[in-house]
Amino acid sequence: MTREQITYLVFGIVLVASLVVDLGLLSKKNKKVTIRQALYQTFFWVGLALAFCVFMWIENGQKPALEYLSAYLMEWSLSIDNIFVFILIFSAFSVKEKNYGRVLLAGILMAIIFRIIFITVGVALVEKFHWVLYIFGVFLVYTGYKMFTASNNEEFNPEESKIYKWLKRILPLVPHDGDGKYSVVIDGKKFYTSLFVVVIMLAAIDLVFALDSIPAVMGIVDTKTPGYESTAKLVIYTSNVFAVLGLRSLFFLLRGAVSKFDYLQQGIAIVLVFIGIKMLGEHWINQWVDKQTQVFISLGAILICIAGSIFYSMFIKRKGVPEDVTDESQ
Repeated sequence: MTREQITYLVFGIVLVASLVVDLGLLSKKNKKVTIRQALYQTFFWVGLALAFCVFMWIENGQKPALEYLSAYLMEWSLSIDNIFVFILIFSAFSVKEKNYGRVLLAGILMAIIFRIIFITVGVALVEKFHWVLYIFGVFLVYTGYKMFTASNNEEFNPEESKIYKWLKRILPLVPHDGDGKYSVVIDGKKFYTSLFVVVIMLAAIDLVFALDSIPAVMGIVDTKTPGYESTAKLVIYTSNVFAVLGLRSLFFLLRGAVSKFDYLQQGIAIVLVFIGIKMLGEHWINQWVDKQTQVFISLGAILICIAGSIFYSMFIKRKGVPEDVTDESQ
């Protein structure tokens, strides 16, 4: 077996085992998750992701390990934006707190499947048409600029989204959760509950966020060096999956404080612009800076921008921002 195959095998075993632990020991059906439990679960997933980084360093070397860490941090920081939208979706459809855990899990597992498909298509395009990276670069610079200048008052309304309107057109829906079920039978006809709608929307919203994050990861990972393609795929897949798996515990941990990160959006925006410019100028950058150094620079930029925006948010309150978002569905 090659080093990449061994790493994939270990990743698969760790993934299955950790999901069993998370489902069987850390999560119980129809039970509320406390802040302490969410903290333990967050430590569990982050610790697992960092342990895998150490394993990748030992098995595959320093460069892929640091690329993995950079990509994971990029995805993890973008997850905080996901959480704010998740809170709005749960509130809009009056999801009961006892159902949060399994609804999030179902949505996240679907999101993982969609991301794997999305990454596979994206990597295949880049391998066949390298100029696609320049399109990704322009897209990231534009997205970063729009994100940096966007007003926090532009609130997402789940019930006005195209996803929800499309579901209403194609599926028979009922305006309740069916006492915790995804579907109910009324007069011999099957109807889908609000919980089913929420699961689909969580997966779809995550895929929308992936339109930013996956091109950003491709800008971090070396996808052009001949012979490194299989390692690059490994880094992209594993960093994405680990970041998404930790999304559920992060939701429970941050749902009461996520609105405190007033300037995180600007920090992420700067990272996206940085990576986009790096992708556009890669030909010239490669002439002056070796790939290994580029990985260190990307990792440093991500850490500084994300940590800096979080700390800045802690001490500087944005004018006109409402108080913390709380769940009023209980």
